[in-house]
Amino acid sequence: MLSLLLDISLPAHEYLRVYQGTANRVILRSRDGRTVSLPARHLQPFLTHKGVYGSFVIEFNQQGQLLALRKVT
Repeated sequence: MLSLLLDISLPAHEYLRVYQGTANRVILRSRDGRTVSLPARHLQPFLTHKGVYGSFVIEFNQQGQLLALRKVT
């Protein structure tokens, strides 16, 4: 299992594009510089009225399929 550490700073007004139907993916950069294209629906559990903020670990398999996304403190 592979994992990346991400710092996400996504204001609510930008996430609103998902609800408006103009976006369905979020492009993120991991701490080691890799780019991740993540379906926005995976961030919904972490969405607050301010948006999505914090450090997250994303785990995926060798084929690049998402296994888990969790917030770290």
